[in-house]
Amino acid sequence: MVKVETSVVINRPIGEVFAFVTNPENSPQYESGVHEAKKTSKGPMGVGATWQEVRQFMGRRIESTNEVTAYEPNKKFSFKSTSGPFPVEGGYIFEQVEGGTKVTVTGQGETGGFFKLADPLVARMVKRDLETANANLKDLLEAQA
Repeated sequence: MVKVETSVVINRPIGEVFAFVTNPENSPQYESGVHEAKKTSKGPMGVGATWQEVRQFMGRRIESTNEVTAYEPNKKFSFKSTSGPFPVEGGYIFEQVEGGTKVTVTGQGETGGFFKLADPLVARMVKRDLETANANLKDLLEAQA
């Protein structure tokens, strides 16, 4: 099992950060590995909403469908994969802090096949990718100020 956690403070209001992050179609703008993301359920984002994404990881194309498992406006957004090469769960915690919003990203997954052989490497790469995504998200949202 691979588990990672990383945080970033973004100098933007919590509502703005939450709205941007919880729209999966925005993820290709800051997550370099995500090539496509599209909401597949009808209605507003909330528990039970779904989206599909295509990403590149360790040289492999990964297609998955994800489902929102927790949705608390301006506080929490969690999801799990419902299809794809291995089960993944992730989430975001949003906290108002002086000067902006602290976003803590967590993820865990059970690797298999090719990836199972490289669990420690996968954990380091996932953490690095999340830290890069956080930095990109911070730059993107703060540039829109």
